Amino acid sequence: MIALGLALLAGAASPALHDLQVSNGSRPYAGDRRLLATVSPNGDGFRDRAIVSFRLDRAATVRLEVLRTDTLRPGRATKTIWATTRHLERGRRQIVWRPARDTEPRTYIMRLKVGRRVYMNLPGERRRAPVVRVQGIEANFPRRSYAPGEQANLRLATDAASLRLQVFYYSSQVGPRERDFKTAGTAMTAPVRLDWRGHRNAPGRLRFIRAGDWPSGLYFLRLSAGDGRVGYAPFVVTRRVPRSRVAVVLSTNTWQAYNFWDENGDGWGDSWYVSGTTRSVDLLRPFLDFGVPFRFRDWDLDFIAWLNRTGKQVDFISDDDLAAFRNGNALAAAYDLVVFPGHAEYVTAHEYNVVERYRNLGGNLMFLAANNFFWKVRRDGSRLTRVRLWRQLGRPEAALVGVQYAASDYGAHQGGYLVNGAATAPWAFAGTGLSNGDRFGQYGIEIDARAPSTPPGTQLLASIPDLMGPGRSAEMTYYETPVGAKVFATGALNFAASIGDPTVAQLVENVWTRLSRP
Repeated sequence: MIALGLALLAGAASPALHDLQVSNGSRPYAGDRRLLATVSPNGDGFRDRAIVSFRLDRAATVRLEVLRTDTLRPGRATKTIWATTRHLERGRRQIVWRPARDTEPRTYIMRLKVGRRVYMNLPGERRRAPVVRVQGIEANFPRRSYAPGEQANLRLATDAASLRLQVFYYSSQVGPRERDFKTAGTAMTAPVRLDWRGHRNAPGRLRFIRAGDWPSGLYFLRLSAGDGRVGYAPFVVTRRVPRSRVAVVLSTNTWQAYNFWDENGDGWGDSWYVSGTTRSVDLLRPFLDFGVPFRFRDWDLDFIAWLNRTGKQVDFISDDDLAAFRNGNALAAAYDLVVFPGHAEYVTAHEYNVVERYRNLGGNLMFLAANNFFWKVRRDGSRLTRVRLWRQLGRPEAALVGVQYAASDYGAHQGGYLVNGAATAPWAFAGTGLSNGDRFGQYGIEIDARAPSTPPGTQLLASIPDLMGPGRSAEMTYYETPVGAKVFATGALNFAASIGDPTVAQLVENVWTRLSRP
């Protein structure tokens, strides 16, 4: 009876796939391997298809699903963009996926199901399924900021035969020059044609020299091919010798933490937001979404547009430039006000020390998002490693910012700020028409609130009570130190995105006027 039971169990086993692999039917791109193939579906007959091949040990029905991974949406880790079911006979077989020309450039997992067996990759685990990289135009600079005249060697990966290169400056100002639709940038150079036929099978490097005395700010190199593919490489133009007394820090560390570019080819983004097994990110990766940093429109662009509309003269700096200051004394000698318009979540110990010392010397700080100075990170060459929460290391961020991260819900609940401080801080609300009890805006996603470490005397300017549950409120605050430092924090992640509202713009203008004075 025992032997018969074992025989029946063995006979019930599902059919299996053996020698699973993927190819593009043309020449492999550098880095392709048995379970990774690069395709470029532009209709030129070169790398236009993905061929999944395998050996079936018996006749079976095989289902192939092409999955786009996504980890920022709870309950939706993957999205099926194409699928087919085939009944195949025993032996060597293949299934072909021909991506549409408008398929988003990124990696896709080819999940296979045969009987009760599922071949699928999960983050941090052994690879069991093929992955297809749909190649667009992937470009990245070795540094995140450059001063006028400094040379950069752009890394470029695409199998396009030729490209057009053009630099755009994000200003949002209407003018006679060409503008870029995706970044709302203004053209700073004429298009330059590049012959790329010698680099269609492997990445290459391109010497790039920033010419002209361009304004400090955020720029994009746009690369476009004749088949419609387009890619961007962002960079910051900074000043090695400050020209303004106000610095605006673009949160380039956070940009890469939220970058789900898949460098290792397992079908999942290489970020700690994807898997707990990932502790570090490569700062040199190109960005998904055609090279434009994820949600930078929410964190930075509206504020940059406001700066230009109002004629503010500032120096833009990256996280790397902030870290280049020897100490807070050097930062205080350069700037009266340091502004963090975006989600400055990841800072090194040196950055924290520099900004804290700057505040202690009387330097003014403005935080226009939420969840700032939350994680300690370590920089090792081009890698950024997440270490631990600053509050767990005895340095709660509320002691510097005034508020600290309290809750998040991916934007499920948003609400307007209730004005609390119009009487105690009338300068902040002058010209806005707002009085205590009035509401304005619609905010949420991630929120900050005061904590026991909040500096004494911190004023509550506005709040969104119980936005994400009892006691989980968003709080806008302001405090001054005995040596004269002034610190303002909005307490909501998407606050700066509302600066196009005249009421909000006036509030920020009031704060700017107060904090930009030495």
